[in-house]
Amino acid sequence: MDISYTSGNRKFNYRVCAIMISDGRLLAMHDERSPYFYLPGGRVGLGETAENAVIREVHEELGITAKISRPLWLNQAFFNEDVDHLDYHELCIYFLMDLSGTDLLSRGERFTAQEGSRTHSFEWLAFDRLKNEYFYPIFLKEEIFHLPDHFTIRTEIE
Repeated sequence: MDISYTSGNRKFNYRVCAIMISDGRLLAMHDERSPYFYLPGGRVGLGETAENAVIREVHEELGITAKISRPLWLNQAFFNEDVDHLDYHELCIYFLMDLSGTDLLSRGERFTAQEGSRTHSFEWLAFDRLKNEYFYPIFLKEEIFHLPDHFTIRTEIE
């Protein structure tokens, strides 16, 4: 059971999203229902950790088992969703994912993946392109440029 509920025209969501980066590009997706780009991820299930949820969602949507590098952001958002027109209160944890050991980077700039009966389209979007794209979450259009401030790259063997 997902941690999400609707009351009238309002909906609460507890979500996780995967931040997958390569060469100044962010992996974004869209599907037949959504005219905008968004990040891979989904709802957290009752009794499921956020970490397990993001790994599960990435596996379901992309067919890969990526590892978590670290959590990056906890974002609380209030918005009216463009597809279902509900007023959302959403808590989302964003995780930076380690793509080593996966074939994700060999799939090209644009590719599709099947999740059940739904087809997702994926595209590597250059950070500079986010400003002009129909893309959610909006805060990421700026915060992605400050990403190096949030973590350090380890150069030594532990």
